[in-house]
Formats: sequence, structure tokens, C-alpha cells
Amino acid sequence: MKKLLKDSNFYFFVALAVIVVLFISSSQTYEQQSQVGLLSRLLKSEPFKEGLSGISFSYAGSEVSIAAKGYFSFVEFFIRKGAHFFTYFLLSGSLFFVLVYRRIPFWLAAFFAWLAATGYAGIDEFHQMLTGGRTPLFQDVMLDSAGAATAVLISWLWCVWRKKKRK
Repeated sequence: MKKLLKDSNFYFFVALAVIVVLFISSSQTYEQQSQVGLLSRLLKSEPFKEGLSGISFSYAGSEVSIAAKGYFSFVEFFIRKGAHFFTYFLLSGSLFFVLVYRRIPFWLAAFFAWLAATGYAGIDEFHQMLTGGRTPLFQDVMLDSAGAATAVLISWLWCVWRKKKRK
């Protein structure tokens, strides 16, 4: 397993798998992706509703709150945005290790991994624009870019720490 984690091809295939999942996801309408029905079954008792009811903010010009969206759509909003952050975190982190294990300097690997993930986020939102029932959002690209930047920062720090540990 240790050898696999030091193979740039492994990270390349992880990045490729993330891209395929993102492409398929962007090809689906909101209704095809909606998890509100599942959430209404799993969270029937609406846990933490009272505490969450005090949360209200604007995202892409729309109010996000239980009052505006309903409990299950409100919870789904955070799941969806978490998925945005995490998938681009995974994509960027994988691309970073592809480059680092091919002996590209950390700073250059970080820049290109972040740039590629952010660029793909923009392309993915454009793809959503071509899909019926989807709304491309610049705010989602920014969220995706933040996930990518977080992965690059953590990965870079981990590599620097490992390098110092070996000395």
C-alpha cells in the first residue's frame, strides 16, 4: 500500500475518477440528484431543527434558511456544497501528488494543481448550463476553488513535514 501511495499513476487515476464522477453528476438534472426524499426518511424527526432554525444567509442571491427552503432542502444544501468542496479538494490534492511524485517543485505543483481544479470547476459549471434543470453558479466555482486550495495547502505542508522528518 505504501508503494501505491507513492506512485503518481495512482493519483492520476484518482483525479480521472473524480473528473468522471463530476461529469456524470453535471449531466443530471437537479431532480435526478435530489436527496430530499431520502433525507425525509432518514431524518424523519428533523434532528437539530430548533438550533438550525437560527441560521440564515444568502448564497448566490437566494436565502438559505429552514424558513425559506424547508428543513430537508436546507440540510441537502449543506450536503451538496460539502460535496462541491470535497470533490475539488480530492481532485486538486490528487493532481498535486501526480506532479510532486514526478519531481515537480512543490510551489509549481501547487499552482498547477489548484489552477487545473479551478479551471475544471469553471468548465463543470458551463456543462451544467447546458444541462436542463441546472443552474451554473459562480459561487460554486469559488467554493470548488477553495476546496482545491485547501487540499494544495494541506498536501504541501504534509510534503514539507515529511521531507524535514526524513532529514
